[in-house]
Amino acid sequence: MGSATREALASSRAVLAAHGRTTDLATGDGLLDSGRVIGDSAQLLSALVDPAADAAAKAALVAAIFSAKLTPTALDLLQSVAAARWSSHSDLLAGIEELGLRAVAASAPVAGAVEAELFEFGTAVASNGELELALASKLGALSAKVGLVDSLLTGKVSEQTLVIVRHLVQQPRGRRIGALLRFAATIVADEAGTAIATVSTAELLSAAQLERLRASLTARYGRTLTINQVVDRAIVGGVRVQIGDDVIDGTIATRLKDLRLQLAG
Repeated sequence: MGSATREALASSRAVLAAHGRTTDLATGDGLLDSGRVIGDSAQLLSALVDPAADAAAKAALVAAIFSAKLTPTALDLLQSVAAARWSSHSDLLAGIEELGLRAVAASAPVAGAVEAELFEFGTAVASNGELELALASKLGALSAKVGLVDSLLTGKVSEQTLVIVRHLVQQPRGRRIGALLRFAATIVADEAGTAIATVSTAELLSAAQLERLRASLTARYGRTLTINQVVDRAIVGGVRVQIGDDVIDGTIATRLKDLRLQLAG
């Protein structure tokens, strides 16, 4: 990530924070939709990333195209993105996506619900090869993927989760569906001021064990954590914890592997 993109992300997040309670689901949905429109137009994408273009002119271009389709808050946020400088085309699309995800997260009525639903859907997809292929195949029509998502999730998850998953299958940008869902959950949690800890064990931990682990990790990282449990029989024993890029691996399987490497060396 270039310095221009880091500055653009910081300024965009500040604009989102300034809007506060005016950020609703329609705002987030509109931002995600506009990101897909921009991503599908090489000409528009190049115009918005052009470092020589005037910031006011780029904001005006966005207004001319999207003002009739977006809420006032969404339009203001998209104009702030357009006016900023981005290091690459992909960074601009990623920036719009992150802002849209954060806006959707901010509209959720129940804290923690959206990331939990994204995790559960990700687990379901990972356990069903046909479903994963149907959602990820480059040959499949986008309308079919959206229809499949709707048939699986409508009425079973929050509107926020449905909006996010529908967006992800329409604009994967080269990412696998599992990675897409984990990324989205991380952004949603961060917007709520929390982080996600993925805990892998051979058996489900008890409520007491989970609470002790949560307290320990919270003290270590200094923020509230949402814990997602993954059962992996290959672990044998012990616990593997991943929080963002940090991995704490205390599993027996890893220790045995390390021992074998030492003996082989």
